[in-house]
Amino acid sequence: MIKEALNKMWTVVYMTNTKEDAEYIEKILVKEGFLVKIKPISKNNENGTCEVLVPRSEVEEAHTILLHQAL
Repeated sequence: MIKEALNKMWTVVYMTNTKEDAEYIEKILVKEGFLVKIKPISKNNENGTCEVLVPRSEVEEAHTILLHQAL
């Protein structure tokens, strides 16, 4: 129950095709002061599709930062 509540606090702000791309997005957002989590989606390939998540309360601001980066 606590784990579910914590998961609801995080929202996907970006999806990438590789872990390397997710780490690039993470670097941009962390530099701007955001908390960031990377969640691999591909179970068979650790370097595959990933979700980049930020706290729900910061998703709009994080999305705006990424738009200004032309991502």
